[in-house]
Parts: sequence; C-alpha cells; structure tokens
Amino acid sequence: MRVAVAAMGDVELHPLDVQAAAHLPVVRAHEFAAARGLLRSLLTELPEFGGGDGDGEGEGGRNVRIAARESGQPYLPDHPDLSISLSHDGGYVAAACQRGEGIGVDVQVPVPASEGLLRRCGVGELAGLPQSERDWEFAWVWTVQEACVKATGEGLSGRPWAVPVARGQASGRWGGVRWSRVRHSVVPVSVAFLEGR
Repeated sequence: MRVAVAAMGDVELHPLDVQAAAHLPVVRAHEFAAARGLLRSLLTELPEFGGGDGDGEGEGGRNVRIAARESGQPYLPDHPDLSISLSHDGGYVAAACQRGEGIGVDVQVPVPASEGLLRRCGVGELAGLPQSERDWEFAWVWTVQEACVKATGEGLSGRPWAVPVARGQASGRWGGVRWSRVRHSVVPVSVAFLEGR
C-alpha cells in the first residue's frame, strides 16, 4: 500500500486530468486534477510503471488512464489488479493505491464542528474540548470514517458516521476493514483497506 498527501499547489498537473476536469467549476477542477496528479506521482514509484527498480524513472505512472465508476469511485481500467482512492479538501489532496481491491483515503482540514454533528458521528465527548482541539480531533475522526466507507466502495451510503473511532485512536478495525491515521501529515489524513489484502 502507498499513500501520499500534498498541498494542491505542490502537485504537477497532467494535461489529461486538466482536460477531464474542464466541465467542472474552476475550484473543483483544480482539486480533481491535483488529486489525480498526486496519484500519478505515486504510481511512478511502483515497479509495474517503471519505478522502484533502480532507474528512478517510473514514467508509465504519469500517463496511466484514470476513470471513474458510475458511483464516482476512481479506478485504473488498464490495471484492474490495483485499487486506488483519492481525496481533496481545503487546498490539500491525498491519494492511495494497493494491489487488490478495497482501499480508501481521506483528507480533512479542520473546520468548526457543532455539538450536534459530533453526536451524529458518535464522538459527542469531543464537545467538552476547547474549540480548536475539538475541530482537530473531529477532522481526524471524520477521515477515518470516510476512508473506511471508501474502502468498502459504499461511500456515504455506507453511513461513515456509524464507524466507531475513539478520541486519539491511531488505528483500528471496523467490520472487515483495517484503518490507520497517516502520521506526520500537516492535516488529518487516514487510510483504510479491506482485511486480507
């Protein structure tokens, strides 16, 4: 499994992604292209794309076809053995890939979280924290919850708010999904994958 996170401005955009995003509003188009650009960069590290074998090139990953299922979930039509996931929020993008099915990644810039939202997401105890700490912890929780339902392929229909995550918990399991927070990130990012992969 490989995971990457970056500020959108630090990602090289690929012409294919810019073209694919042309129908979107400007901000959404940039997020879309930057998330795919980060994935392309990540793929260059894999041996099947020419990376990781000592030559350091990996150019095959830069030109791979990226498509989206009807549900919006991204995939690589020419590499069905690889599972991918993309996320973007507040000027940051995240990408993840692994061999086999079922990976999810989520990035979340902390925003004010109401007490009602905290309760709905199963972390009402965060309401007693100072606002900045509450918002930071809630962002971590939400990245875990969202990554888990992306890994199952269900997205929001998988009820991410029902995924139990304790304050400060760095890794765990939910059903057949294992998850962990991505350490050393400037914003909350979590990754999840189906167990047995």
